[in-house]
Amino acid sequence: METVIKIACRDKKGLVHKITGVLFAKLLNVTQTNEFVDEPKDRFFMRVSFSGSTDLKSLTQEIEAVLPSDAKVEVIPPAKKRVLVCVTKEHHCLGDLLIKSQFEDMPFSIVGVVGNHAVLAPLCAQFSIPFTHVPAEGLTREAHEAQLRLIIDAANPDLIVLAKYMRILTPEFASAYLGKMINIHHSFLPAFVGANPYQQAFQRGVKIIGATAHFVTDDLDEGPIICQDVVSVNHSYDAKQMSKAGKEVEKSVLAKALQLVLEDRVFIHENKTILFD
Repeated sequence: METVIKIACRDKKGLVHKITGVLFAKLLNVTQTNEFVDEPKDRFFMRVSFSGSTDLKSLTQEIEAVLPSDAKVEVIPPAKKRVLVCVTKEHHCLGDLLIKSQFEDMPFSIVGVVGNHAVLAPLCAQFSIPFTHVPAEGLTREAHEAQLRLIIDAANPDLIVLAKYMRILTPEFASAYLGKMINIHHSFLPAFVGANPYQQAFQRGVKIIGATAHFVTDDLDEGPIICQDVVSVNHSYDAKQMSKAGKEVEKSVLAKALQLVLEDRVFIHENKTILFD
């Protein structure tokens, strides 16, 4: 794992030269660079990874000194990120994350799982991951979320993953973890909402099932999209088979999105993302 620098600022000629010049002067080895300019917005984005040791605080200050005054600079040392997972009853996304964490397929560790039902507690126990049941029955949404926030804040995760967490979040809760919370949900053409979406899809005869992973904002499922994919289905699929296909694409899309975020390859720009994959 290497140190990563993420930079976002007003565009200006010579920025790449200035940034890499700072790294060269410190005898650091640049291993990868990615840049993008949003010309209509006059915004410059860059991701740099490097090897070698240096004082990161001093490095940050020297890079900021050669950039426009509005620059946002993040220097991120190599480390596993701490992930807390929220679930309800569906196991497919959680199971995939538990396996990837257990076998270190991606640079993260699961610090805990929180569920509004206890169905998935035995699955977490098999991986020695702490599970906390926070039932919502008899509580207002705000009261339930207050309990959830106590658990999240105590765990101090770098990221929160809603792995089929089937609760509508209040804007206040979503805003408290802006840029740190990722959701996964199905994407149908045409769209089906409410209960039994796969039964609705079967009855409508859909030919494409997809999934979307996105950052959570106070606009529910309208947050910046990180990753999407689709699979084809046909008339021979019943609702159960469609559901199985949907779960597979949800797993793969969530894993891809999480990988990008864990490797610090994602910039949030207004209500969109810029991905350096």
